[in-house]
Amino acid sequence: MQSKFNRQALLAVALASIAATASAATQTEEKVACYGIAKAGQNDCGSKTGVHGCAGEAKVDNDKGDFKALPKGTCEKLGGKIES
Repeated sequence: MQSKFNRQALLAVALASIAATASAATQTEEKVACYGIAKAGQNDCGSKTGVHGCAGEAKVDNDKGDFKALPKGTCEKLGGKIES
């Protein structure tokens, strides 16, 4: 019985460690504003064209004025454009 408990405790600690490492890696990734990939209602901020002023207000998919914050290096792969 003791061996089964030790094995379960070890597995729980290992899984918690993996989850913590993945969470820390996600939090430290540099994000960029990727324009032209946001789906309707899923943009991260106001439109640069002035169509709306808040996150989540995009009316159409892939509007060039709306962006999603993505990890650096993924924007172009998804067909978006990074603008300063």
